[in-house]
Amino acid sequence: MDSIQIPLPIYFVTSVLTVIFLIWLPRKALPPGPIGWPIIGNMLMMDQLTHRGLAKLAEKYGGILYLKMGFSHTVAVSSPEMARQILQVQDHIFANRPTTIAITYLTYNRMDMAFSDYSPFWRQMRKLSVMKLFSRRRAESWDSVRDEVDSMVKSTAVNSGTPVNLGELVFGLTHDIIYRAAFGSTSHDDKEEFIKILQDYTKLFSAFNLADFIPWLSFIDPTGLNSQLSAARDALDCFIDKIINEHLSKEKKTGVETEERDMVDEMLVFYSNKGKVNEAEDLQNDIKLTLDNIKAMIMDVMFGGTETVASAIEWALTELMHTPEALKRVQQELTDVVGLDRRVEESDFEKLTYFKCVVKETLRLHPPIPVSLHKSSEDTKVAGYHIPKGSRVMVNAYAINRDKNSWEDPNTFDPSRFLKTGAPDFRGSNYEFLPFGSGRRSCPGMQLGLYAMEMALAHLLHCFTWELPDGMKPSEIDMTDVFGLTAPKAIRLVAIPTPRLLCALY
Repeated sequence: MDSIQIPLPIYFVTSVLTVIFLIWLPRKALPPGPIGWPIIGNMLMMDQLTHRGLAKLAEKYGGILYLKMGFSHTVAVSSPEMARQILQVQDHIFANRPTTIAITYLTYNRMDMAFSDYSPFWRQMRKLSVMKLFSRRRAESWDSVRDEVDSMVKSTAVNSGTPVNLGELVFGLTHDIIYRAAFGSTSHDDKEEFIKILQDYTKLFSAFNLADFIPWLSFIDPTGLNSQLSAARDALDCFIDKIINEHLSKEKKTGVETEERDMVDEMLVFYSNKGKVNEAEDLQNDIKLTLDNIKAMIMDVMFGGTETVASAIEWALTELMHTPEALKRVQQELTDVVGLDRRVEESDFEKLTYFKCVVKETLRLHPPIPVSLHKSSEDTKVAGYHIPKGSRVMVNAYAINRDKNSWEDPNTFDPSRFLKTGAPDFRGSNYEFLPFGSGRRSCPGMQLGLYAMEMALAHLLHCFTWELPDGMKPSEIDMTDVFGLTAPKAIRLVAIPTPRLLCALY
């Protein structure tokens, strides 16, 4: 049979019409956003993917916007209503976490709770965290807060009349609290080593890696990231292996469980060479942790409880010193409720109404995690827009907490706004106020973190008056931050303490 010959002009016209037809085929509508370049998409805007940068983009494109970062889809959410869609209405679809090559490697292939996908394993790890690690019934953690705050007050009193770097002071405090709660040790011999590990992990977690967005370029490693990842995890292995071995040796030597149990002790109860999980109700029988699980969970605890809480305390002090009338009012309340002849106690907190408002306003303006990350587990729609499966969803708590349609003078530090009837709460049901997230992925350590923040802040405000050094005016305080996993002050707060109580501070 003779082959059919198609004239060249007809072939050309048919090809052009086919291309036009494919271009004009109905496509699923993605959220609005800036037009990207071929292959790299919007990667040239990478420096704008911060809490402040995304807030500016939201002013132009709205509460939900789309960015193509290489071969990955990114959706940024910056309004309360869009946050409700992600964190409540479709929480089951957005309960996963996106990860990078660095995060996957440093968390032992996501053997922790913070970055593992929503699954039976994750549910049991969260149950372990809530019931065992951060439970209010676990007195050792709360004791560590009170004891370390006492030490902080003493060291501050010793330095009375001289400038104190409050950023370093509160970071040291939160590190010591979590270190003791996790490892049961008050020794500071290994403190510098572990702080170095934390700093390295923080830097590597947020390091840019081209292969995260264009996988076939994974052979390009101009900064030596792969060797840095290996060195950081080796350092963590050595440090935590030593602590775990000490705990195992202690248990074998004594043969009995001690009354005071740290977080490592709690996790070693579930230790097995072969980790497994099932859906049984009994926590003791349904989960077994490997050493990698335990080490990854320890890193979650250290990251979640150190930098976040320290940053919140420093920002509270900064905002108060930047707003002298608020500082005067909160210290007057402490004087009226507690008096000057004793130190503040936990039982006083429920009477410190304005102090509680100061804490809430600080968390509104400076959420511990300014941008929380989620990932879609399937194709879905939000506000009528198509969200592809596997999309990286960035919920910008910083922008949401400052939404001009939800808050009056949203960028102003005004604790009294929370004295009004019907003021939002931060427990996760008011989507205009999300310092700790909401839904399945809300912060499991919120109670302990809040307790540490309130206890430290109350003592620093009640025990001391604070003055800026070298005649600095409140308006001259630097209020800029640095974006990362958290958003700490760019320049540490330095102030001069003077005792204000009539009783001894230590």
